[in-house]
Amino acid sequence: MNALLELKGVTQRFGGITALQQLDFSLGQGEIVGVIGPNGAGKTTLVNAVTGVTRMSAGEVWFEGRSITGLRSDQIARLGIARTFQIVQPFPRMSVLDNVAAAALFAGGSRTPDAAREQAREHLRFCGLDAQADKPAAALTLAGRKRLELAKSLALKPRLLFLDEVNAGLNPAEVEHALSLIQQIAASGVTIVLIEHLMKVVVNSCTRVMVLHQGQLIANGTPQEVVANEKVIEAYLGQRYARRAQEAAT
Repeated sequence: MNALLELKGVTQRFGGITALQQLDFSLGQGEIVGVIGPNGAGKTTLVNAVTGVTRMSAGEVWFEGRSITGLRSDQIARLGIARTFQIVQPFPRMSVLDNVAAAALFAGGSRTPDAAREQAREHLRFCGLDAQADKPAAALTLAGRKRLELAKSLALKPRLLFLDEVNAGLNPAEVEHALSLIQQIAASGVTIVLIEHLMKVVVNSCTRVMVLHQGQLIANGTPQEVVANEKVIEAYLGQRYARRAQEAAT
């Protein structure tokens, strides 16, 4: 399997703190890969490093056979790597439609504002926000803002999509709806990296799971393999949680 994304020795330091340490892994086309780990493990730092939000201290990132190390975040987005942000911050006074159109116009390949808005309406329909297109983004609920963040990322026409805590703060029905959208996106051919705390979501949706702890990759395998891994149980899940996760996987 040819790698869509490949990390070689990726390291991220902030002063005397090493947030990521010598990460090596690859992603294949069409995978849904979960990334889990305790708070402070380096999950969001990993996304920031790959997408160019922060400059890596060391290492290389390759996407579709070319190095993207050192590129700006907008350049990386235009190559086909998109992400959502854990803390959702839309342009609050702009309409829901124009929030998505801005992404389509500046990094999604739309040539005119009208074309960008047309694409934006398609993404809003997919995410269930078409009825709220003309409202200011500030008027949306948390679940609505999460869907808006997803629509904005889709407007970039990604081939690889990082979803950072997209289910955080949602109720069970909202999580189920978000999971359905994620599965539809994956079915369209987009590779997805899902940073998630809800083990039920990870176990039921991911083809592979990677576990970070103190900036290191301590496990990389199927959901069933990961929830039975003693290092993962000790560092993150705990015995009781691991038993529940194993039951969910069967």
